[in-house]
Amino acid sequence: MTCSPMRRSICIASMSLWAFVAVAQTTAPAALAPLKLVVPFTPGTGIDLIARQIGPHLAQQLRRPVVVENRVGASGNIGTDAVVRAAADGNTLLVTVNTMVMNRALYPKLSFDPLRDLEPVTLTSWGQLLLVASKASGITTAQELVDKAKAKPGGLNYGSPGSGTPHHLAMELLKSQTRTYITHIPYRGTAPAFSDLLGGQIDVMFLPIHVALQHVKAGSLRALGISSDKPSPLLPDVPPLRKLKLGDLDVEMWYGVLAPKGTPMPVVERLNRELKAILALPEVTAAFETQGMTPSGSTPAEFQALINKDAARWAKVIKDQNITAD
Repeated sequence: MTCSPMRRSICIASMSLWAFVAVAQTTAPAALAPLKLVVPFTPGTGIDLIARQIGPHLAQQLRRPVVVENRVGASGNIGTDAVVRAAADGNTLLVTVNTMVMNRALYPKLSFDPLRDLEPVTLTSWGQLLLVASKASGITTAQELVDKAKAKPGGLNYGSPGSGTPHHLAMELLKSQTRTYITHIPYRGTAPAFSDLLGGQIDVMFLPIHVALQHVKAGSLRALGISSDKPSPLLPDVPPLRKLKLGDLDVEMWYGVLAPKGTPMPVVERLNRELKAILALPEVTAAFETQGMTPSGSTPAEFQALINKDAARWAKVIKDQNITAD
């Protein structure tokens, strides 16, 4: 349509109306479909808890069904890929953890790039990892761990739920910062590694606070430090790793919600507002904190900046420590 200068305002209004109608026709049927929250890990994990906490509230606020779908496998890559390939219509969201950016460096042949192929919606929370030692190791402080590791390189070992997990990379960062060598023993999941830690076959390990909490309180594990700026209310006597003068040990895990790339910005912004309101609810805050997580929202742009920064940091650790996914 060609518009003369005198009719330009009429044309602009007309085009805006047609654009509104087109969007309404596109999104009206989708509004009746369930909103799917894809969790790329098994039920019962911290990520799954987040999805199942925010899901019912999101359904209530959006007045539409919300379902949680666990798409597990390949360290979270299968579920992430499913969201990357989903239609960018606001009906599918990814609830994930910073393992996503670690995988970017660990799996260079991925069919997607989480930095380019996903639309950040909001940060949801920070998760704290606890550095713990088995009772059999005799290690009582983080400095003692470092001293023993330096005195006998490779003589100590640590476990993880698998190569490339936050538990694994957190210890590799500690090794890099303290210039120590501690032997890595990867397991298939947290449960068998945790069992061997309690049995004394493993000396040390990073664990989510809620996993280790009762055993620390019972004295069967020794907490050496926590990955937060200040002590956790759950374990107020355990010092933050950053205050132990062992290097830049920023090993906190972030959790967040992302959408397929190309999801309309008005949809992203609406979801951002609703999720930030949900994160402020007392019952949601309480549920997160019992799992050692701190609710924390963000703008989409702030979340993108965090993702980019974290991807670069962990890529450096993975390269410097020659870490592979095998």
